[in-house]
Amino acid sequence: MRRTTAIVALFVPLFLGAPLAGAPLAGAPLATSVQVTVPDTRTDGQRPEARAVRTDTEIRVDGALDESVWQRAPAATDFIQAEPRQGFPATEPTEVWIAYDDTHLYVAAYLHDSAEPTVNDIRKDFSESNQDGFQVILDPFRDRRNGYVFMTNPEGARGDRQVANEGREINASWDAVWRVETQRVSDGWTLEMEIPFRALRFDPDNDRWGINFARLLRRNNEVAFWASIPRSYNLYRLSLAGDLVGLPRASAGRDLRVKPFVLGGRVRETGDNAFISQREVGVDVKYRLTEGLTLDVTANPDFAQVEADVQRVNLTQFSLFFQEKREFFLENSGVFYVGDAARNIRVRLTPTPDQDLLPFFSRRIGISADRLAVPIDLGVRLTGQVAGLVVGGLWMRTNDSGGVPGNDYAVVRVRKNVLRGSDIGGIFMMRDAVGAGGDYNRVYGLDSYIRFPGEIDWSTYYLQSESPAFNDGQYAWRTSLNREGTFHHIKLGSMELGDGFTDDLGFFRRTGVRKYFIDWGVRPRPESFRAVGIREIHPHITWNYYDDVDGSIRAKRLHSGVTFFLESGGNIQIQANTNTEVIDAPFTIDSRIGPIPAGRHDWTEWALTGGTDSSRPISVTFRGTWGGLWSGTQRAVSGGLTLRPSYKFRTTVSVNRTSADLDEPDASFVRTFWTARSNYSFHKDMFADVLVQWDPARRLFNSNVRFNVIHHALSDVFIVWNEQRFETGEGIIPGRSLTVKVTQMMAF
Repeated sequence: MRRTTAIVALFVPLFLGAPLAGAPLAGAPLATSVQVTVPDTRTDGQRPEARAVRTDTEIRVDGALDESVWQRAPAATDFIQAEPRQGFPATEPTEVWIAYDDTHLYVAAYLHDSAEPTVNDIRKDFSESNQDGFQVILDPFRDRRNGYVFMTNPEGARGDRQVANEGREINASWDAVWRVETQRVSDGWTLEMEIPFRALRFDPDNDRWGINFARLLRRNNEVAFWASIPRSYNLYRLSLAGDLVGLPRASAGRDLRVKPFVLGGRVRETGDNAFISQREVGVDVKYRLTEGLTLDVTANPDFAQVEADVQRVNLTQFSLFFQEKREFFLENSGVFYVGDAARNIRVRLTPTPDQDLLPFFSRRIGISADRLAVPIDLGVRLTGQVAGLVVGGLWMRTNDSGGVPGNDYAVVRVRKNVLRGSDIGGIFMMRDAVGAGGDYNRVYGLDSYIRFPGEIDWSTYYLQSESPAFNDGQYAWRTSLNREGTFHHIKLGSMELGDGFTDDLGFFRRTGVRKYFIDWGVRPRPESFRAVGIREIHPHITWNYYDDVDGSIRAKRLHSGVTFFLESGGNIQIQANTNTEVIDAPFTIDSRIGPIPAGRHDWTEWALTGGTDSSRPISVTFRGTWGGLWSGTQRAVSGGLTLRPSYKFRTTVSVNRTSADLDEPDASFVRTFWTARSNYSFHKDMFADVLVQWDPARRLFNSNVRFNVIHHALSDVFIVWNEQRFETGEGIIPGRSLTVKVTQMMAF
């Protein structure tokens, strides 16, 4: 009994959290606070205004707020909570001021706080969800759709990103040359941002921009906005933003950046005796053609500094989906996205694509089917706005690799904003083998996104493909209707991929199928549950049904779950999943056993998932699954333990283990992956990352060590070590590589 009590005493605080001494209860409304109505739409006459004032003296960006301009500029105040108590004033006051000179926009803020701020990371593009922070979003064209986000935390970490279509597309790899500094004061912290006009696209004749500010108070799990936003949305909801007035009619000027790199290293492939020398040079060029259009050119790009993919257990007949990590492809990637808006599921903030068909998937360029690098000779990208259109163009050429000829890849995307928050567009994609006539693939189509009153949107696309291997069925389409409300959400729709549909620049699982889908749930917040640390209950279902074009069932899955969102920021979910799969040909899920036979397979699995407050020094994520699997049963567990003794260091050890007993084939297997990841930030411009992976079944050890120094703005030194070693006792020579890469950005 004492042992049980001790275990409960240890883990309950991890889930429910414990308020800091003297701190208010999470989201507790102030004694004098009055709840206001947070609108779902906002007209121009209802928008708050922030006024920028000109500074005639130099602003020393040190976070001290001791320049006279901050005394003259009017403050933006009265932030309103979206979380946890929508419509109530923020629990801590925030004041924001805007100033400018001929070349820069300045943002200053005083974030009052009655307790010590929470800081967990200081690296570039830090994760904002598990610490205190301040964010500003600028909408220079004031189109209420697209913007630039600049964010920081109490230690002055820098984060920036580009947002399109109110968050339907997020470019987290966008980088600007800007500065921010912070200072701690007795009752909170202060900051100063310096943002060059040349870093932004804007209309020089427009002296009114869209703007909004957000403050994250982690100990209360609180999010507050200056221009209020319902909790079902986030800062990217620019149609609800306020206005920035008083700006000069200025030009951003020329923006030309040339970023060459040199790379050297030594590589020995696994099983080989000799090391091979590596020497590479390349260059990236970025040039602003007009106020709205930007041209990017890359010659002989290299991605040696990109983190390796994490190994995962695959129990399906399909290939696993791995996210794009290469910087050139991530930047402005949202312009080429075709599909509906991802639902705000709270637990995972990054939009997740429909893996049954993602029309453009950039990992098809420069990465082979077995996830090896394919050399890229040259690439050109054009993105921006012109003549009332949002445009994107991409062309890349890969070199011969492993006896496979190189390819030309091209994508053209055009979108026209219509009505309020809606758009229509088109896309064209192609792959042509270099020097191999008749080896090609082309995909083209139209899409639309229509926003209706009442938080309802409708998304549709139709694609046609051309490939010499097929004559018929070369089409695909998808349509969905979605409502994302504060209390209730629902998405329903259907899609179809013809038998002959081919998309060499996309990701899809199967063809010759039609899919019907429903995603429904409610989000009640009973006050009685807050007393035990539960903020929100989310019962929900998702249903996917697949049949072929003749109407015969191919697969179905019903997910039923209840998620408990905790006041601390943790979550727990209980779920049941009923599955059906019809297999035409046997396939193997583990090389040590026979294949899964063709035919129909039905099973039900149960799962318990969750995670504790990730802002604490110790946090845990977990998933336990039990029940059926194909023709037998499974018991699976995955999860991770994270230790974060300070904002400079973090280490996570995780495991993914599945034990299965199958009737057909009559076999059992256990598959396990261990992963350890550590990060250390020496300061805001120097980092070290270690990724270690262990596969016990193959006795395979992989390590990836990366050291990064930002020696000037957007200029880096990378030192990367990779090792692959088999611990089988067979004497296989380990594969190893050491790479040094230096980049230098030059602005003109």
